[in-house]
Amino acid sequence: MQLPCAGILIIKQRKLLMAFSKNKQCFYLPGGKVDAGETATEALCREVEEELQLSITTNDLSYYTHITAPAYGESNGIIMEQDCFFLTIDVTAVPSAEIGELRFFSLADYQQQPQQAPGAVMILQQLQADNLID
Repeated sequence: MQLPCAGILIIKQRKLLMAFSKNKQCFYLPGGKVDAGETATEALCREVEEELQLSITTNDLSYYTHITAPAYGESNGIIMEQDCFFLTIDVTAVPSAEIGELRFFSLADYQQQPQQAPGAVMILQQLQADNLID
C-alpha cells in the first residue's frame, strides 16, 4: 500500500531540521500525509502549521525531490511516497501537536539516533550527495 506524503526541508548551517514525534519516538522530516483532494504543497502547508506553528503558503515552497521508502511506524508493507520541498523563506519553527522537539542534523548526526526513519536517512543522503548538508 502506498502512503502519499509531503515533507519540508529547512537547512541551517548545513544541517537539516528534523521533528521528534512523541507518538513514534523518532526524528523525521516535518510534514505528513496528503489527504484526499489535497495537493502535496497544500498538505505540507497544513502539516507545517500543525507541527511547527508556521503559517506558510504554497508560494513559499520549492520542489526538491521525491523519495520512496518504508513508512516508519506503520505496518509492514506500507510504502511512503514523499514529495520534498525546500522552504524558501526564513522562519523560526516551534514544536507543536505531536512534535516534542526540533533539532538540526547532519547525516552523521542522524545515524547516531537509536531510531531512524528510512525516509529521513534517504533524504539526508540525497542532500549530502548534492552538497547541501554535511
